[in-house]
Amino acid sequence: MKPDAGRPQFRRPEQRRCAVYTRKSSDEGLDQEFNSLDAQREACSAYVKSQSGEGWRLLPAPYDDGGCSGGTMDRPALRRLLADIEAGRIDIIVVYKIDRLTRSLTDFARMVEIFDRHGVSFVSVTQAFNTTTSMGRLTLNVLLPFARFEREVTGERIRDKIAASKAKGMWMGGVLPIGYDRPIHGSRTLVVNETEAALVRRIFASYLDLGSVHALEHQLQREGIVSKRHVSSTGRETGGQPFSRGALFHLLRNRLYLGEIRHGDTYHPGLHPAIVDATLFDAVQHRLDGNARKRKSARESVARSALTGRIFDADGHPMSPTFAYGKGGRLYRYYVSAPLQQGARRSAGDTGPRRASGPALEESLATALRRLMPEDMRMDVDPLARILRIEVLRDGVEVVLPITLLRRLEPRLATGEQAAVDPADPTHLRLELPLRLSTHRGRTEILAAAPRPRKADPVLVAALRSAQQMFMRGTQGRPTLDAAPDTSHRRRLVRLAFLAPDLQRAILAGEQPENLTLARFLDSDLPLSWAAQRRMFEVIASENHHRRV
Repeated sequence: MKPDAGRPQFRRPEQRRCAVYTRKSSDEGLDQEFNSLDAQREACSAYVKSQSGEGWRLLPAPYDDGGCSGGTMDRPALRRLLADIEAGRIDIIVVYKIDRLTRSLTDFARMVEIFDRHGVSFVSVTQAFNTTTSMGRLTLNVLLPFARFEREVTGERIRDKIAASKAKGMWMGGVLPIGYDRPIHGSRTLVVNETEAALVRRIFASYLDLGSVHALEHQLQREGIVSKRHVSSTGRETGGQPFSRGALFHLLRNRLYLGEIRHGDTYHPGLHPAIVDATLFDAVQHRLDGNARKRKSARESVARSALTGRIFDADGHPMSPTFAYGKGGRLYRYYVSAPLQQGARRSAGDTGPRRASGPALEESLATALRRLMPEDMRMDVDPLARILRIEVLRDGVEVVLPITLLRRLEPRLATGEQAAVDPADPTHLRLELPLRLSTHRGRTEILAAAPRPRKADPVLVAALRSAQQMFMRGTQGRPTLDAAPDTSHRRRLVRLAFLAPDLQRAILAGEQPENLTLARFLDSDLPLSWAAQRRMFEVIASENHHRRV
């Protein structure tokens, strides 16, 4: 028989690695020698030590989140804690109170899943329960809503206090505006910075002179004026940047400069002095409101741009509607290529139109399409609605239309216009319109519509009739001139009667070659052969065409 037979056997308890997690919502007081985090850690460490008989052992690594809200899981120490749990380095998490870990029931449910998956227990020192038991989970689910309720009640108290303080005109913090310095210690009244206050008054006055926030922005940039510089408690410096238009709009609308404090949509008389005169402030508001109405009207005009989404430049980039103001506040509407709107600069060899006058282009297209499709005009159909796509090229525009319109267009095409099946899509046709483009001060605008059908030249028609009247037939059927006095002009003019019949008909119909004017005819040597006459005018017309191109 062994000596220890019959004696009770004692086994050493299993070692349990304990991690203490502490948290404080604000960073106030963390610089003290003994702060809230130290107090929480000390209480938790004492509890772990009291459980040493159960094998609990405190891990030396601290998990402290100072200045972190319990309403989020984005906390440095918490992320490190969860990573160590995933790595299997922790058996028990010890906190002073449940809300130190989280105030969100949803977040805690996610944490409990991680704890259970890795066999980790959760212990609250002041509430004494363990999440590895069903009773511990029940108690936890009861306590968490109360923690959340406490947080919401605290938030309501803080908001009510801020509202009451602002109603008394106190400055309750936020981004410090240019023109004022922080209140002195123990005060809630902003202190005027005279140098910055003078700059604020100058900005208000400059806006009235310039009449535009955009112009004001450029003036301040030219003068090197920047926003107010701020230095945080950690030494981080912000501000000191050129004023953006958004910042200038905010500055010019800020009633703080009238000595008022804003809370929501309500303004209260502030304890701080005003730095902008009420007359100047009201004048600026009136100008801002007027410009806002103009911008709204301009945006509505741009929104009505008929070709939006269907117009492209020669490189296939979409051209979007935009606007600008000229002298006297006149509104100019354009279609501008996307790269140009995005700030890209044109290359030296880029001669293609990247900007087109919206009204001029739309009117030109509508005029050309009404002429080519008069049936639409009789049915009061918007001709621009037929357009599927339009490409603005250097020598004109190409319009993509439904192929069903091809037969309607062909008989009415004028000089320089062409219509054919689109090679890329046989269900569409491409209509080429030689719209005249003109570049002025770097802006390419479409100035004129497609050429209209030519009209008869009244001077040339009258000369042709005079020539026919001068050339009479005698008694024997032979042609003879009238009895009027013979002159050099009459001898040259009468040659019109010897023009080929088809050329005479073309003159009467207004379809004669462009070079066949009375002055050009009188200076030319007219051959007697009709075929030679036709060749001569065809050659001259061709030469003139190539010379113009």
